[in-house]
Amino acid sequence: MSESESETVGGAADDRPLKVMVVDDHPMWRDAVARDLAAAGFDMVATAGDGPQAVRRAQAAAPDVLVLDLNLPGMPGVRVCRELVGENPALRVLVLSASGEHADVLEAVKSGATGYLMKSASTEELVDAVRRTAAGDPVFTPGLAGLVLGEYRRLATDPLPAAPDEPKAPQLTDRETEVLRLVAKGLSYKQIAERLVISHRTVQNHVQNTLGKLQLHNRVELVRYAIERGLDEA
Repeated sequence: MSESESETVGGAADDRPLKVMVVDDHPMWRDAVARDLAAAGFDMVATAGDGPQAVRRAQAAAPDVLVLDLNLPGMPGVRVCRELVGENPALRVLVLSASGEHADVLEAVKSGATGYLMKSASTEELVDAVRRTAAGDPVFTPGLAGLVLGEYRRLATDPLPAAPDEPKAPQLTDRETEVLRLVAKGLSYKQIAERLVISHRTVQNHVQNTLGKLQLHNRVELVRYAIERGLDEA
C-alpha cells in the first residue's frame, strides 16, 4: 500500500483530521455537503454562505481544503479563491459547482483552485476529491482535465516577453527539473511518486521548493513555466 493510500480518508499526513470548510449560498446544500464530509472523518471547521463571509471565516479557521461554489453573493467564488490562495498558497481549493462551462473551469484554475468537481458528483467522489485535493493532486470531473491542460499549452504559445534586464533563471536540481517535467505532462503527485519511486510527500516538497525558487504561486503558473520551456516535450 502506498503512503497516500495508508492514510485514513479524512486524515492528513500528520494523522490529524483534515480541516475542511464548505462555502455555498444554498443553506440546505451547504449543510448536506458539510454533513457528508464530517461523516467521512473530516474536521468541518466552518461554513459560509457568501463571498466576504467566506474570506473572513477561512482566514480565522485556516482550513486545509476549501470546498467552494463559484456563484456567491457579495463576492464571486473566483475572487474568494484568488484572495485566500494569494494570502496562503498552502490552502487547497476544490470548486464544487453546478456549472460545467469551460470559461468557469479555466477561471477557477487560474485563480488558484486545485480541482473542479460538478455538483452531480456522488458523495464517494466528493470525499475522494477532497482527500486528493488536500494532497495537492489536480482533481477534475471527467472531461475537464484535458480542457485545463490544453489551456496551459495554448497560453504557452504566447509567453510574456522578458524584461531587458531580467535576472538569470534560478538553478533547479536535477530532481526538481524531473518532477517539474512530469507536472507539465499532467501527472498527479501520486503518479509522479510512483514513476520516480519516491514518497508523495517528497514530490510535494520538490514542487514547493521549485515554486519558491521560481517565485511562482501555484500549479497553474508552474505548468505554464514548464511548457514555455519545452519541458513537457522532454
